[in-house]
Amino acid sequence: MNEMSSVPRMPPPPPRWATDMAFSGDRGAFGRLVTRGIFLELVTLGFYRFWLTTDMRRHLWSNTIVDGDAPEYTGTARELLIGFLFALAIIVPVYLVYFLLTIEVERVQAYGGVALTACLYVFGQFAVYRARRYRLTRTVWRGAGFWMDGSGWAYALRASLWMLLVAVTLGLAWPWREAALERYKMRHSYYGDLQGGFDGTGWSFFKRGWGIWLLAVVLMGLFLVARPLTFLVLLVSPVLYASFRAVEWRWWMSGLRFGGVSFASDIRPSNLIGLYYKVMGWFVLIAVVLAAIGFLCLASMANLKGQSLEQFFSANVSEDSIPMFVLPFIFWLFMILAMSVVNRLYLIRDLWARVAASTAVYGIDAAADVRVEGEPASAIGEGLADGLDVSGF
Repeated sequence: MNEMSSVPRMPPPPPRWATDMAFSGDRGAFGRLVTRGIFLELVTLGFYRFWLTTDMRRHLWSNTIVDGDAPEYTGTARELLIGFLFALAIIVPVYLVYFLLTIEVERVQAYGGVALTACLYVFGQFAVYRARRYRLTRTVWRGAGFWMDGSGWAYALRASLWMLLVAVTLGLAWPWREAALERYKMRHSYYGDLQGGFDGTGWSFFKRGWGIWLLAVVLMGLFLVARPLTFLVLLVSPVLYASFRAVEWRWWMSGLRFGGVSFASDIRPSNLIGLYYKVMGWFVLIAVVLAAIGFLCLASMANLKGQSLEQFFSANVSEDSIPMFVLPFIFWLFMILAMSVVNRLYLIRDLWARVAASTAVYGIDAAADVRVEGEPASAIGEGLADGLDVSGF
């Protein structure tokens, strides 16, 4: 009787099955791709950047392995170029109207700058949302694509109101802003027929990062009141920023989901600190090398004229000599190009690889039989984000 009435003891539920994300891209190949692309950007007066961006995305997407398969980026450089040209047709008249108003009515100029900045911020947030929508609809994994709906203007209004609150609270409201905006974006994001979601909260983000915010305030105070400590502030800043980014990545990843698929990341500040110090080191090295080359060029020209460097410099500056204005421009241009290669290599490729290596995906089997849905989005949003310099990668 007791045996018949007893309830058999069920085994404990098995732990959620996790699969690690991995990145298999060759660093040297990416470096060559970027170096060649930067040179072609220079030759084409910047227009090659649409092809470079497309090539970089294809490299990163196709080498990010999830459960044995990599996503595919289906966007094209031609789409980005057309989107950018359409964006210019919208942005240029805005600047032109503002310019004409400030000429016609001088008192408008005092307030026009604030109004223009506010309008461009709202417009920029609209562009950020639409650009994300474009990139999502150009990403395919295992034959099914991601897609996104929702209103870019509704997102822009939310982002703008939250930013006002962030300004009033001196940054304390930032975690809640990020959580609210991410919930809106993920609620309107899909993988096939799997709807996205975001479970992270502003409070959980705040608890992880309040100490970093406090240290940032202290460092800013030191920078403002004790200028001799500027070097110390600059030296410590990469550690602080890397710590914040690691906290942000872990918080963001732990909140993401598509249906029953969820994510987690164990990335640490130590995984990122070296990247930011390397970028700083390259900046200093490139600046010193270019300054040395510039000095040698000026010394050579002075020697050809039989003058000391001081005499040559004084004479050419007073005569508005073309070399004295062209040389700094050339070296500044090379500085920008060299740092573009460094930033893309360390802060895009290497950062991407380290985040991917730290990420685990749970419940991937929930994405096995998704139904293909969604339509490709226009590249105008990406073009607007590019034109307003607010584009993410």
